[in-house]
Amino acid sequence: MHSFSSRLIVWQHTHGRHDLPWQGADAYHVWLSEIMLQQTQVATVIPYYRRFTALFPTIAALAAATEEQVLAHWSGLGYYARGRNLHRAAQIIMEKYHGEFPREFGQILELPGIGRSTAAAICALAWHERRAILDGNVKRVLARYCGISGSTGEKAVEARLWQQAEALLPQHDIAAYIQAQMDLGATLCTRSRPKCGVCPVSSDCVAFQSGRVSELPTPRQRKAVPKRNATFLLLMHGRDILLEKRPGSGIWGGLWCPPQFDNEEQAKDWFVTNGMDADHGERLEIFTHTFTHFKLHITPLNIQLARKPLRAAQEGIVWLSVEDALQAAIPTPVRALLNKLRRG
Repeated sequence: MHSFSSRLIVWQHTHGRHDLPWQGADAYHVWLSEIMLQQTQVATVIPYYRRFTALFPTIAALAAATEEQVLAHWSGLGYYARGRNLHRAAQIIMEKYHGEFPREFGQILELPGIGRSTAAAICALAWHERRAILDGNVKRVLARYCGISGSTGEKAVEARLWQQAEALLPQHDIAAYIQAQMDLGATLCTRSRPKCGVCPVSSDCVAFQSGRVSELPTPRQRKAVPKRNATFLLLMHGRDILLEKRPGSGIWGGLWCPPQFDNEEQAKDWFVTNGMDADHGERLEIFTHTFTHFKLHITPLNIQLARKPLRAAQEGIVWLSVEDALQAAIPTPVRALLNKLRRG
């Protein structure tokens, strides 16, 4: 029987994905795609990737941009620390490596936002180095093929998966093999309704042969998703809105948002303390934004001000037209609110 890797490589040439815009690209573009694909579906990433590379075609162009510009074009992808780390890493590459993406695995691993699997993927896909990866899709493929039970997030389970990932590496056609693992997990060996009947390695897949495909990898124990509340003050003066820049770390770090509070009482106290004068206001429909680890119930208070307050002159606070605000670095729920205001 042909090896696991050889069957995957043959399958990839015939049935794998060959039209992804970053395939066959240089290390910069592979790196960018790998970062964008963390926690995000390929279909979502492709239009962002195309726009991003059109604006920042080189490491030098990315490093020369402001964080504000980078986050503005990351807006909507979520997990904004990825964008901040990407920008910082580009600056480090300019400073330490004269704008050339580093070739050494250890040097790549030192860059912000890059872990073992991402560094290995860059080396394998850009330079055909013999390195194993272990992203979400590959974890699922190997857990099923090798019959490894336990949650893939557990350290002991992950160590076993890394061991198998290294052991199954072929000597040649590394880039095709790495792409094949990702493609298999994305198209056949999916979390639900896997297509085992057409899988190239089902003949010796432990999960398939033992009837345990639905059990592996072992699902993580679901915890109750915490719920939090927030009140957004949509402070309007005509068609202009007041936005504050969030702190550099944490959720929506570095993005522009309306003033945010834990509840309406806090929002009202802040409004009064800052000497603001409302013409009229209304409470908009409460809606929910879901993060990985919690749900945020947002109450928007839309207030038309009689005048622009002095607070707008402070650093980190701007008045923008709704149209200009939609072009700025804003998170998804703020974008949804502004689009409603624009249509209203």
